[in-house]
Amino acid sequence: MSKRIKFAAAMTAMVLTTGTMFGCSSAPVNTGDTAKEPEKVEQPAPAEEKIEPAEKQTLTVWSHLTSPEVTAISELATQWGTENNVEVQVLEDQSDMQGFLQAANSKNGPDIMFGLAHDNLGTFQKAGLLAEVPEGKFDLSTYASQAIIDAVTINGTQYAVPLAQETIGLFYNKDLCSEAPATWDDLVTIAQEKGFMYNVNDFYLTYGIVAANGGYVFKNNNGTLDPADIGLGNEGAIKSYQFLQDLVMKYNFMPADINDDIAKGEFLSGNTAFYISGPWNVGAAKDAGMNFGIAPLPKMGDNVTPSFLGVQTAFVSAKSDKQDLAFDLVKYLSENSGEILYDVGNRIPVLTSVLNSDKVGADVYTQGFAAQAAHANPMPNIPEVAAMWAPAADNIKLLTAGQIDATTCGTTIADQIAVGIAQQK
Repeated sequence: MSKRIKFAAAMTAMVLTTGTMFGCSSAPVNTGDTAKEPEKVEQPAPAEEKIEPAEKQTLTVWSHLTSPEVTAISELATQWGTENNVEVQVLEDQSDMQGFLQAANSKNGPDIMFGLAHDNLGTFQKAGLLAEVPEGKFDLSTYASQAIIDAVTINGTQYAVPLAQETIGLFYNKDLCSEAPATWDDLVTIAQEKGFMYNVNDFYLTYGIVAANGGYVFKNNNGTLDPADIGLGNEGAIKSYQFLQDLVMKYNFMPADINDDIAKGEFLSGNTAFYISGPWNVGAAKDAGMNFGIAPLPKMGDNVTPSFLGVQTAFVSAKSDKQDLAFDLVKYLSENSGEILYDVGNRIPVLTSVLNSDKVGADVYTQGFAAQAAHANPMPNIPEVAAMWAPAADNIKLLTAGQIDATTCGTTIADQIAVGIAQQK
């Protein structure tokens, strides 16, 4: 799972002044002599209107991305600023979430946050810090899946703009298995001879197996998540917990105390045919000189195995007094940064046009993750999701160690999440 980066920066205020100077003219002179035409006095030409150039407006952007990505985005933002007479400052984040909440509620907050994982949005929305995305400002049909849009929508309202997506996939060693298995039954059969390891105790990696049989975190009611309806202890989820326990205790694919370093090491060494991870480990497999592929997770019978979808987002602060201008910049950056974030940050594009471009379309590894992302589920973006991680991780560890059974695992996870949510209030 991608790691959270911290926030910090400052915001500059705008002063807009214009000045106008007007000329004057004299009227014809009447001499009082009716016998003669009045003498015509030549009138001076009106003085040209002088308008002082408008002082540059300013926008401050804080970024949650990596340093190389921030540098690249800063260059793009500066280009837009030059074309629109706006001074744009892009600053790398270094504060924690609480620090950002405090800064955003003061005059020191940014106009725009660029590159924040979508599962943080609920906390900021609850604090009143997210400006609603103007209806019609962005063409939603340009995104690669509905899940991408759902990730930035809370209770039917869009609060952020997608920038990049992230999910996991099945790494497979082509020298040990020329094609990815289509189902989990196929994988288990092959792995009994060729090997399979991943960090089964990491709920981010394991959620898809739980969901493949009908488990879910919070019930999704037409775009609104219901934290009172927790589906991690239902009948389908319990069936999946049994499968997870079997991977360790029945098939002995991995030890109960497995971690990602061990699993990755075994795969990179050629000792196992299969490994589950994300784009961040493609580089390591390339460096190891492996002949490998990335495929969607196998099906559970006829059911696809969804995974968690993470979406990097941009949002405009509800405290900004330049929201219209800020959304103009967000629109420009979101429409022009897809290939930059792919090149610099190895991130999966969210725009179909970029995902299908000649460069990205030819990247078989990115396309493998994109195929999985097409049926991934966004991580819940409401604040209650914070109560999910510890119960899921703790009880799955007990499950794979044989200390509890599948039914106990499911019911305990659901109960403990409910208690954690109650304690948030």
